[in-house]
Parts: sequence; structure tokens; C-alpha cells
Amino acid sequence: MNKSSNLHMTTEEFRKQGHAVVDWIADYYDKIETYPVLSQVQPGDIRSKLPKSAPQKGRPYEEILNDMNQLMPGITHWQSPNFHAYFPCATSGPAILGDLISTGLGIQGMIWATSPTCTEVETHVLDWLVDMMDLSQKFKSTSTGGGVLQDTASSSSLVALIAAREKASNGRINKNGHTGRLTVYTSSQAHSSIEKAVKITGMGKNSLRLIDVDERFAMRSDLLHRQIEQDIADGFTPAFVCATAGTTSSTAFDPIAEIGKICAEFGIWLHVDAAMAGPAALCPEYRFIHEGIEFADSYTFNPHKWMLTNFDCSVFYVADRKILIDSLSILPEYLKNKATESGAVFDYRDWGIPLGRRFRAMKLWHVINYYGVEGLQQYIRENISHTQELKEWIETDDRFEIVAPVPLNLICFRHKSGDDFNERLLNELNASGNIYLTHTKLNGQYVIRFSIGQANTTLEHIKKSWTLIQDTVVKLEQE
Repeated sequence: MNKSSNLHMTTEEFRKQGHAVVDWIADYYDKIETYPVLSQVQPGDIRSKLPKSAPQKGRPYEEILNDMNQLMPGITHWQSPNFHAYFPCATSGPAILGDLISTGLGIQGMIWATSPTCTEVETHVLDWLVDMMDLSQKFKSTSTGGGVLQDTASSSSLVALIAAREKASNGRINKNGHTGRLTVYTSSQAHSSIEKAVKITGMGKNSLRLIDVDERFAMRSDLLHRQIEQDIADGFTPAFVCATAGTTSSTAFDPIAEIGKICAEFGIWLHVDAAMAGPAALCPEYRFIHEGIEFADSYTFNPHKWMLTNFDCSVFYVADRKILIDSLSILPEYLKNKATESGAVFDYRDWGIPLGRRFRAMKLWHVINYYGVEGLQQYIRENISHTQELKEWIETDDRFEIVAPVPLNLICFRHKSGDDFNERLLNELNASGNIYLTHTKLNGQYVIRFSIGQANTTLEHIKKSWTLIQDTVVKLEQE
């Protein structure tokens, strides 16, 4: 007798255990500050506590959920209000619930026909965002372009580079199996994903030109222009420029308008990476970050950083979707269908690398509907206001210096005692478990980064963190 029906979790048990999981998550957020922000385990500690072999027979779900107790020491708590490392990876209740529904539906949204709602909600939400952030109307689906959700800005930049490569090379490869002497430009402060994209596309790392930055760590457009002219004289074909709106190290803003004019002069694809900073444009007073965006051929930002939408969720816009689709589209027999053949729908499998696609738009839909534009603006404004208060506290302590502009929610600062002291300070703070910070190097100096943006961080949390930093300095000075 076929007893396969007894194999799976029943809806009754799913309902029961689902309540237990939601309770566990809610309890986790209630007590998140009791955990060390940065995991304190050593390599191998977690695996040493796990069974050597997989269970031969299934276990009760209560036991599986209880396993989380031994896994928690290896969790770094990105949602802690005292997490100030890297950039925010802020989530929220609505985002988690939206993701749960997406997972529960279990759809595969590779083409419109496999779930029309998946495609049309995605298109609609991304059109909303164009208006919410006052982006160029050419990025709307009703124009020549459109938007799509990728997993990360790394993927967004990669597909932009693929489209630019195909446009510049007319889709041809040379006898050596690559697209020839194409060149790519970005600043020396740009994200490492650009270099990785260059390697993945087969253009070769020698095609990448890193342009020096000014005193504010922004790309120097005069040096970009000079490098492009030199490459053309040397027989190269400039194909792609990536301007960064808010660099990872210091939130520097490249002069997009100046760079855009250069790209227009030479017919080069301009991609703008605003992975973290993009959501600031929800507020009219911070839309200076997009000055010159009308020159962009493509644009990306991550709601999973600073827009309360859990990882992974990266918005990617393109001004001419035909170029992108022609670069990535294939149509095997098993994907042919009437809707696709009609040309009346988007098949987002043609807008990115993977064939398979999650229903990422569901969580973004939940977030925008729950908070509304005004709620999201309030969140951004509070984060920036708190950052400016911290900046004032640092400036009044003559032991420290701020080493980069503070336009949004990141402060780069250092103790005046030198690199070794700052490294010791950072390590001591992170080892305390009370805060998590990361570092970068600017002008060759070791610099501590303090990033603000977690959903539950208050000004009181930031004040306590600053006091902890000051107290730790005293401790180290006495050693």
C-alpha cells in the first residue's frame, strides 16, 4: 500500500509548527540585544556540535526547532540595533511576512506564464519606485526601459556590463574567443563587484581602468576623460563606465552629471551603482544623490540594505530594455508559449542570469504598502539625523577625527593615535559583543566605519555605543 501521504507534514501540523516558528522569531527579536552582536565562536565550533551523520529516520519538528539553541552562538546578529558594520541589511516584520508568503506559494517566476502575478507585481512595484524616488521616466515599463529585481547589486552590475559588452561589440567575438579590446572604467573606490563582473564577462581584468579620486573620494571626471581618450588612441573601445552613488568605504558620490556627459560624448554605456544610498532619494531633500541620473543607461540600488526589505532584493533599471533582453534572451522549445509569442508580456528570465526566479517582489510589495512613502521617509530621515548627532559627538572629542564627508548614514573616523591603535580599538570593541564595527582604508590610513540603519536602532543605542567607544579608548590608553 502506498503510504506516501503519511510522509509529509500535514496542514494541521504545519499550522501548529508555523505558529511556533513565528513565536520563535518574535522572541528572538525581543531578546536580540542579549546576544553578542558579532559571533564569538572559533572556526569549526558549530560543526563540532552537529551530528556526524544525517538521521536515518525523520525527527519531530519540535526537536529540529530546538536545535537552534546550539546554532545561535554562530549567528552574527545583523538585525541587532548595535550592528554598525558594513552597511545595513535591515529587515522588518512586513518584509518577513511577505517573504513567508512567497516561500509558501513556492512559485517559479521565470516567465509571465508560470505565474502572471509574480511578473506583473514586480513590474508595477518597480514603476512605483521610479515615481517614489523621482527617477528618470525612461526607467518605467511604459517607456523604452523598465525595472527588474536581481538578487544583489553585484548581479545588477554584471548584467549591465553584459548588455554594454554586447552593444559595444555588436555581439561578435574575435578569433581568440573574446570580445576584443573593450575597456571598462570605474573609480578606485568602487565596489569590488565591478572587477568581478569584468572577469565573469570574459573581458579580462586588464580591460579594467580604475580612475583616481579627489579629496572627497569621488571619481575625478577629468582623469576619466583623459583615460578614455588615451585608450581610443591606443586602439581600444571604451564600453562601460560605472559611477558610484555612495561608495562602500565612505559613501562618496561620483559626479554623475559630469561623467554622464563624457559617456554621451564617446557613446559609452553609463551604469550607476547606488546599492546602499539609493533609498535616500525617497526623501526630496536627498535627491542630490541622483544628480545626472538622466544620463544613465542602467541603475541599481538595494532595498535589502536601507529600505527595510530583507535580503535578497536588488532593484535594477535599464533605459533600453531591448538591448538587455537581446543580450540575455534564448528561447528553447520547452519555454515557448502564446503569451511570450504575443510580445505583450515581460519574461524576466531574459533580464538576468538565472532562468529560475523567486517572487522577490512580494516582500517589497508588503513593505511599501505597510509603511507607505511617508513611513519610509521617516525611517531614512531618522537614520540620517542620528548619524549627524553622532558626528557632532565625535567632533567634540579631540582624540578623534572624521576623515570623510558624512552625507547620509555612515561615519568614517579614527583615533589620532595611529593605525595600530585604531585596529586594537576596533578588535576590542567587537570582542566585547556589545557592538559590531568594520574598517576600511582611506588615504592609506586605517579608518573605523560606523554605519546606521538597522530597523530598531534608536538614538539611545547610538549614544551607548559612542560611550562604549570612549570608555574602551580609556582602557587601551591605560594598558
